[in-house]
Amino acid sequence: VRAYSCPPRSSINFNLPGRGECLEDSNLCRVIQYIFNLNGLHKKRPFTVIIRRPSDVAAKRLGGPVHKVYYRGRGLSMGVMNKLRENTGVLLWILVFAFGVIWVLQDSGGLDVIGNIGNDIGSVNGDPITFEEYAQLIDTEVQGYQQRTGESMPPQMLDQTRDRVFNQLIDIKLRLQEMKRLGLSVADEEIVEMIRGENPHQIIRTYFGDGVGGVDRELLQNFIENPDASDDWIQIEDYLRNERLSQKLDKLITGTVRVSKDDVEEDFRRKNRKADVRYVALRFTSLSDDSISYNDGDLRRFYNDHRDEFERKRSYSLSYVTRSKAPTAADTAAVMEDVEMMRERFAGAANDSLFLVRNGSERPYTDAYFRPDELDTSISESIFANAEAGTIAGPVVSGDQVHLIKILDVRAPEETAVRASHILFRASEGDDQARSEARQKARDVLARIRQGEDFAELARQFSDDGSAANGGDMNWFGPGRMVKPFEDAAFGARVDQVVGPIESQFGYHLIKVTDRATIEVRIADFALTVRASVATLNRVQDQLDDLQYFATESGDFNAEAERIELNIQTVLVEDEQTYIPGIGNSRALTNFLEDAKVGDVSPVIELNEQFMVAALDLIQEEGYRPFEEVRTQVEPRLRNELKAEYQAARLEDALANGFDGLSAAVGVPERTADGLAYANMLVSGIGRDPQFVGTALGTGEGEVSDVIQGQNAVYVIYVTKLEDPDVMSNADRTRTFAQLLSRSQNLIRLQWITSLREDAEIVDKRRLFLQ
Repeated sequence: VRAYSCPPRSSINFNLPGRGECLEDSNLCRVIQYIFNLNGLHKKRPFTVIIRRPSDVAAKRLGGPVHKVYYRGRGLSMGVMNKLRENTGVLLWILVFAFGVIWVLQDSGGLDVIGNIGNDIGSVNGDPITFEEYAQLIDTEVQGYQQRTGESMPPQMLDQTRDRVFNQLIDIKLRLQEMKRLGLSVADEEIVEMIRGENPHQIIRTYFGDGVGGVDRELLQNFIENPDASDDWIQIEDYLRNERLSQKLDKLITGTVRVSKDDVEEDFRRKNRKADVRYVALRFTSLSDDSISYNDGDLRRFYNDHRDEFERKRSYSLSYVTRSKAPTAADTAAVMEDVEMMRERFAGAANDSLFLVRNGSERPYTDAYFRPDELDTSISESIFANAEAGTIAGPVVSGDQVHLIKILDVRAPEETAVRASHILFRASEGDDQARSEARQKARDVLARIRQGEDFAELARQFSDDGSAANGGDMNWFGPGRMVKPFEDAAFGARVDQVVGPIESQFGYHLIKVTDRATIEVRIADFALTVRASVATLNRVQDQLDDLQYFATESGDFNAEAERIELNIQTVLVEDEQTYIPGIGNSRALTNFLEDAKVGDVSPVIELNEQFMVAALDLIQEEGYRPFEEVRTQVEPRLRNELKAEYQAARLEDALANGFDGLSAAVGVPERTADGLAYANMLVSGIGRDPQFVGTALGTGEGEVSDVIQGQNAVYVIYVTKLEDPDVMSNADRTRTFAQLLSRSQNLIRLQWITSLREDAEIVDKRRLFLQ
């Protein structure tokens, strides 16, 4: 959404032909001013003109980008409003003409004179990043996603993609600048060698391969000499030259990395060393809070000592509302109607696979046969109610899709499937008393069933399973889905027969088989996903547009949101925070916050599954969180610190008499932990504790550690056994060397590019282009 302050509320809809057209802000403002000045609106109160582009869904379905232009203000007389309506047709023609003039100016360079904001979305040390190169990479990512998924990229994923691509471009610019500074170049002879040498580049082998791993030299020469292919060949040479340059730079960067034989052996030993230990630990929680004392001064001293941990960036307190983009019942009904209209054509189709493809089915054709347990319940019930070849079942809704299903063939099932209900009397294995009681309960309930009481009602009353709410119904299942005793009993029972009590690891079951599969079917499933219609999305956006307008006018966001019964939520957002709880990442929200003042209301922001509007309630400048705000965090940490000091002092005193008497001296049992390693940091009685494991592996066999303070306890460790790995094999040595070298080189690359970024002057102007 782009807003322009101009010299009160109506709307004009128009199409912008062509994709990617860019209109400079001030000129567009002048056009709008001119239009409204013609109608005398400049004599009324000031107003704001807003250009809004609805969601990509609307643009896609309407065949092009659609913009809404409307202005806001108060105090318009009915005469002015009527005049505006009467002249809407004239305004549209003037608008079309005016934009035509702007496009002419743009093509002729005239916009460069009229306050052009430029074509650069950023720069790196003065080297521009153009909108075209940025947009081209974004388009490549978006198209790739669409090809892989068949869906448009969600708005928030698009935000992440934009950030990733921009950072990639920064890195590319920095690398190119370093290549130039270092004087790196690629000689023509090097390119010739990459093309014609004994070991040509992979791209040459790919495009000019001879089918047996080599290069078809004649084909390659013909391509080089073909004048019609000169542009393509220039691109190949440029690609090879840039790749060789990049290789030279990377070689310089990683050339300082050395991995010695000792490094390899130490890394292998460290990773594969194991330790068995005895230890005595005093947990912090074994001391009650009443056993330690502190005052307000102690808390404040702890806060001052750890003040850096409570540093905060500039932050924004927001109130916001959301509206779902989920389809409505009307959207579902519309898709149902669309699918129903396909019935006759589907029934008469000679090639079902081709029919599904040509009509955009979101379920592909398959030759597989399905039993009732292998299909969604709603589909299964629709098909098997009258399973005859040639019949059409549906439309039926399953999940987020509407299905129209043609039954192509029916046959006897290759494997058994049944539908059953059960009543579970749960009892743990090994608990004989609980097992006996569960078995007796099962027998008592079975007697009531045989006397005519309803199985489903008794399941709701007595079953200890989640299926109880459905009367014990477990739906269809085939072989391997249930534990063996249950499966054997169910597959061996007749329909409507109740069997049991059947014992399993869970307890005792009463089982009633309600149906048995006697057929399986081959189907063609024409399915369309139910999505929110353009009308639904526009209706949601318009409601939030209204909220944004009236909240801005009244200055009371909460009151306006409550008036239309929207749930108001709050969130705290810090500067440069990428993920926002409850919202996710949103470049549009970040852009709004950069310039917003307290009381400002955001435009409608599109998220993956919803739209939102936010109001800025409070701005907190960067600094340290005040003591009173973090007191509840400081207090438990101080308590743990004091408890750790007390427990550590107890162990220090007791350790003076040696490890063997340590357990008795402090009154806790001695424990053992075996097989500790960097790949196994779980310590029995303590949990995962890297410090414990590191201390154990770094202490000699038969030695006792100092008193160590962990996250939840203080402890002393006696190492009973250290097991070093066997002598390295050649394969181990080669693999470890490659891992160390790769890890070290990646670290050097990261440090190098991070250093360049820290020293670089990086300008990011994307906000001006991506409003």
